[in-house]
Amino acid sequence: MKWYETAALLALIAAALVVSGIDPYDRATWVMEVFPVVIGVPVLIAFSPRFRFTPLVYRLVFIHALILIIGGHYTYARVPIGFWVQDLFDLGRNHYDRLGHLAQGFIPAILVREVLIRTSPLKPGKWLFFLVTSVCLAFSACYEFIEWWAALIGGEGAHEFLGTQGDVWDTQWDMFLAFIGAMLSQILLSRMHDGQLEDLSHR
Repeated sequence: MKWYETAALLALIAAALVVSGIDPYDRATWVMEVFPVVIGVPVLIAFSPRFRFTPLVYRLVFIHALILIIGGHYTYARVPIGFWVQDLFDLGRNHYDRLGHLAQGFIPAILVREVLIRTSPLKPGKWLFFLVTSVCLAFSACYEFIEWWAALIGGEGAHEFLGTQGDVWDTQWDMFLAFIGAMLSQILLSRMHDGQLEDLSHR
């Protein structure tokens, strides 16, 4: 990826972050939802001189950042496109949060895959697939811990952050979708990722 492509993605994330921070539905929820973007993107920038990822990873992180930023502005239960899908398919709830948790497995899977391939003896195959999926599932479970702690600390004030929409199985659905996302990502994108890793190794 050329430097100007990376700069364009960063500029778009920064602009989206600023716009999302203008009169969000719930300020505390916005802070908690965009926090991974505010921390994660600078970390990637800091590591880029020594450990530059493939273009696929950066593009996926960009998409994930937008999903988080949009969810932070509206809260996941109130994102307009989620209501549109809800009405279109006559669903019982706004499923934007389901998309967010599917992405929570789908997108980090390629990042984790790249780190493991480039820093460990692991090669593409069954063990790599298993370990990447396990890491993503563990990450999803840890995020549910954070939601739990936020509920304990914030009480009713954390309701918008949890976004359960009355579903008693919301936590299980969140982890299951991250699990599915991690596997789908590897099934659909591994060949493209391997090609980009090969190109990177020749530079």
